[in-house]
Amino acid sequence: MFVKSTMIKRENCYSVKMDDSIQVGLELLEKHSLDALPVVDGNEYKGIFTWYHAYRAFFHSGKTKEEFTNSTKVSDIVVNQDVTLDINDVYEKALMELSDFPIIAVVEGTEFLGIVTRFDVVNQLQSAFGMHQPGYRITFTSVETQGRIGRLGEIIEKYKESVISLVTFDETAKLVRRIVLKIQKKDNVERFVKELEKSGFRVLDVSED
Repeated sequence: MFVKSTMIKRENCYSVKMDDSIQVGLELLEKHSLDALPVVDGNEYKGIFTWYHAYRAFFHSGKTKEEFTNSTKVSDIVVNQDVTLDINDVYEKALMELSDFPIIAVVEGTEFLGIVTRFDVVNQLQSAFGMHQPGYRITFTSVETQGRIGRLGEIIEKYKESVISLVTFDETAKLVRRIVLKIQKKDNVERFVKELEKSGFRVLDVSED
């Protein structure tokens, strides 16, 4: 999956300009219940404006709230000028970059194309784990040997299971890999689980949602 699949395009983004006052930015954040805004001049990306950095700057300013919000500009507290994504970056890069900020800008050169939000990333993760569909979630381990995923596919095919999601963990030098498989609800889950165990997979948990 690529960044462009989850990006909110610039025409659908709220934004502020470098010479806007802090008051303008805070009002926009509050009005639309946002945590951060992209800062742009025309179509050129300049950085990110956030609640956190605005209030931190106010705390250290020694000014009254009214003085600070009306005299301080967005350009005084803009951050993340150099932290961006390319439209063809993979989704995993967005996940890493969003660990500290609620949004990240997508740019081409200096041209602002849109944003990726932490909320959208969480939704994509929920989708990857099949959290929006009811089914059986089966957690098991497998010895890290050639052909194990192929064997799992054979078992799925044998029991005609409809896979909602399949996620693997432990991308290291470990000899055992954890696998979380979610399948649609059918009346043969017990037989399916027994077949997994018979084939050398160690089932840790089976839950229904």
